[in-house]
Amino acid sequence: MEFYDKTGKMAIGSRLRRLSEKITEQAGQVYGFYDIDLQPKWFPVFYALSTGEQKTITQIAQEIGHSHPSVSTIIKEMMRKGIAEEAKHTGDARRNYVQLTESGLAINDRIQHQYTDVNAAIEKALSETNNNLWKAIEEWEYLLEQKSLDKRVAEEKKMRESKEVEIVAYRPEFKSAFREINEEWISTWFKMEEADYRSLDHPQEYIIDKGGYVLIALYNGEPVGTCALIKMDEHKFEMAKMAVSPKAKGKGIGELLGKAAIAKAKSAGANKLYLESNTVLKPALSLYQKLGFKKITGVPSPYERCNIQMELDI
Repeated sequence: MEFYDKTGKMAIGSRLRRLSEKITEQAGQVYGFYDIDLQPKWFPVFYALSTGEQKTITQIAQEIGHSHPSVSTIIKEMMRKGIAEEAKHTGDARRNYVQLTESGLAINDRIQHQYTDVNAAIEKALSETNNNLWKAIEEWEYLLEQKSLDKRVAEEKKMRESKEVEIVAYRPEFKSAFREINEEWISTWFKMEEADYRSLDHPQEYIIDKGGYVLIALYNGEPVGTCALIKMDEHKFEMAKMAVSPKAKGKGIGELLGKAAIAKAKSAGANKLYLESNTVLKPALSLYQKLGFKKITGVPSPYERCNIQMELDI
């Protein structure tokens, strides 16, 4: 147990496997008390067939929540033991069905007392604990169906790494990074256009000197993301040139830049934010919608790649 004290919740899978192996090993001893020639791992499949109904492997797999290959392997083992057999289904001869043999059905008759005793033993064991393991398992199964463990870990990773991101105002030393990050992103999906060169080659003159702003995302001090606010009028900015380096994807930097841009525009007296994008950029559009942007039409664009326009009331 010292190992699990050291690793904590990180080893939850290993600890559950250890508990499962211990229960399975002890369950194997239980079958011997009742002279039942079954292996614990066969039980879900055996139980699914215990009514005497003919079923396909797919039906059994769906019923017990196991994979098709796993059920197929167990069926083969049960057939070698003479407990299960293939069956011809009168309603559908094209599909392979399985059922318990006479020996299997006889085991089902004898195993009923085992069911009664095992249930009673488990109930008593549960009553001796502070936490009901059975209910906890049900809760965990439900939680993992709603959101898998890998997604939960990915979210935590994103949150932790996002705390290491700093959003700062543009400085001259960021000029090359501003261009390189955007050029890499634009060239991946589209082609550089004249309007791109104007803003990326001359951010100070084209954006900042005209009342706009450029924000830079730093991760561990390195520029990895950009977002510009181009002034359209006294109360409206265009959110443009939002790009994140591929090496910094998955850290929530786009959302951090978007929120910082909205806050900056609001502090500058704006009541609207406008942006242009393309419908092929589904993750970007999802982010804009999450930030509150709504689709609009009718605004002329200097970009060939623009096929959707959005606006946000601040």
